[in-house]
Amino acid sequence: MRRTDLARYGAAALAGGALALSFPPRTLWWLAVPAFLVLWLALRGAGTRGAAGLGFVFGLAFFLPHLLWIQHFLGNDFGPSPWLVLSALMALFVCGACALMPLVSRLPAPPVWAALLFVLQETARGLVPFNGFPWGRIAFGQVDGPFGQLAVVGGAPLVTFAVVVTGFGLGHWLPRVRAAWAVLPFAAALAVSPLVEVGAQNGQRTIAVVQGDAPDIGLGLLDAQDTLRANHLRKTAELATKIHSGSLPKPDLVVWPESATRTRDRDPVIDRAVDSLGVPVLVSALRDGQNAVIAWQPGTGPGESYAKQELVPFAEHIPLRPLARLFTPFADAPDLKPGTEPGVMTVAGIRVGLGICYEVAYDYVLRESTAAGAQVLVVPTNNAWYGRGEMTYQQLAMARLRAIEHGRAVVVAAISGVSAVVRPDGSVVQSTGMFTDALMVDSVPLRTDITFATRFGAAIHVLLTAGAFGACLVGLWSRRRTSVAAEQS
Repeated sequence: MRRTDLARYGAAALAGGALALSFPPRTLWWLAVPAFLVLWLALRGAGTRGAAGLGFVFGLAFFLPHLLWIQHFLGNDFGPSPWLVLSALMALFVCGACALMPLVSRLPAPPVWAALLFVLQETARGLVPFNGFPWGRIAFGQVDGPFGQLAVVGGAPLVTFAVVVTGFGLGHWLPRVRAAWAVLPFAAALAVSPLVEVGAQNGQRTIAVVQGDAPDIGLGLLDAQDTLRANHLRKTAELATKIHSGSLPKPDLVVWPESATRTRDRDPVIDRAVDSLGVPVLVSALRDGQNAVIAWQPGTGPGESYAKQELVPFAEHIPLRPLARLFTPFADAPDLKPGTEPGVMTVAGIRVGLGICYEVAYDYVLRESTAAGAQVLVVPTNNAWYGRGEMTYQQLAMARLRAIEHGRAVVVAAISGVSAVVRPDGSVVQSTGMFTDALMVDSVPLRTDITFATRFGAAIHVLLTAGAFGACLVGLWSRRRTSVAAEQS
């Protein structure tokens, strides 16, 4: 390999590592722009095969540290293979996008079309294989910076596009005068910030989160369901005591984290716990083969419920079972049944939108909830499997982006932390630590306005991905036309 090629691959790896550092729990969001600037410079002049290789190196250097929590989860029992294979599979999508970049590089404004290809690969890996794995989207690293404000207009796809086109544009146009075009997305992000509103439109409600905690034992949690249930019942009793003593205000609604218990239609123990509080509780539970959230009412018991629509592949549903036994402990478990209805219910006089854990990474779940009238969003989750790594912070960042996107407060209830109350501008009002039991009580604004992203975000996503396809078709046509002309001459 030539020295120049080594330099290119080294630069691509450096850029991927910088991109990983731009994500929470760090607040180095700005690192994403130089990461894509360096990637553009590395790709300059590369052919299809070379660009594919550079894209794979960039993607792998990003996903290996970003998904290290997979190793925390499965490493002791299955070794590094699940982490390495998943990281490599995700890097292949980046590889494919970069392989197409030489095709669009001769079009006017090539950074624009190349950035659209990056949006396209994020879309693709949110769909395939097995309904995709949309973790690590560039937008999810931008909640602490101005680019994140663009979510109110076009959701995560527009934020990703803005970041990538800024980096690519700086790499393409610097030091020429036209470099000013590259900062337009940043200026647009600053310009839309007044659209991000936080004020209550239908009053405020007080919501409490019960974080019962879980032992930090990884896959040992498969046999710890009784412990999780006992922890959350104990912490709920503590909340009731503090409410009755006046040391905590009485909430309008209480939230339990994902899979805090198993239950049936009638559960006298949970009935007593909810009756002692005297307010409804959103009980997140495994019930009748579904991962569900149940509105449990004092005096009457379980009412409305929502079942998780986006099940985690190789955990909640198992494709390729014979192969799955090599890298997942859930291979012999029965598949959960996915829900089919949007996550929205009326409880305690509040129209509550719901997305369970992994669903917060999918654009449509909370978009549909908000469009159906949700005034506040609730995200129960169970991150106890993943140790003290970055997974829970990455997921909280997704919830914060959804708050901006839909103009809603978001309440995250995590079984072992980090639980949080997020304002509609994505700022965290209150949060808990990891692997500790905690009670969190706060008031949230109820909002009814529908943001541009909620109303038109899906259409914008389609336009961005269609733009990528269109650029590829024009690039192919242009290349073919050039080849024909060369043959005729």
